[in-house]
Amino acid sequence: MPARALVLALAIAVPASAAAQGPQPKAAPAATAADSAAIRATALDYVEGWYTGDAARMERALHPELVKRIIRVDSTGNASVQGMGASALVSGTRSGFGRQTPAERQVKTVRILDIFGNTAIVRADMADWVDQMQMGKIGGRWVIVNVLWEMRPRG
Repeated sequence: MPARALVLALAIAVPASAAAQGPQPKAAPAATAADSAAIRATALDYVEGWYTGDAARMERALHPELVKRIIRVDSTGNASVQGMGASALVSGTRSGFGRQTPAERQVKTVRILDIFGNTAIVRADMADWVDQMQMGKIGGRWVIVNVLWEMRPRG
């Protein structure tokens, strides 16, 4: 292709590709330090509530319509999704299953991965699993709406 034709082709293509991207979306308001602290406190209510068997603390962290899911793979390699709701999680907490983890084995690492407007993604590392949480700010309060979790390998 002659140089003149190449320059003309590029001159037409570049503005067309820029226009194809369309207007840029508006950014969400910046997260405040108060939001970050509230998100962390919600995640710790969940984690520490589990370990201490404090059902009220767990319930405070959860939206009533929460769904917590895990992907299970059976011995044949077939995967399925298993879930539980907020009431089952609160009931399990009340039953004290989390208290079975000795204090020296308890892991309570919380990392806020992203905050955008009234939503946040948080990772909570615990002794036997990792929870990927989706939180929402509802009625001025941060709560966990969804959790996708994975067991840690044994051994």
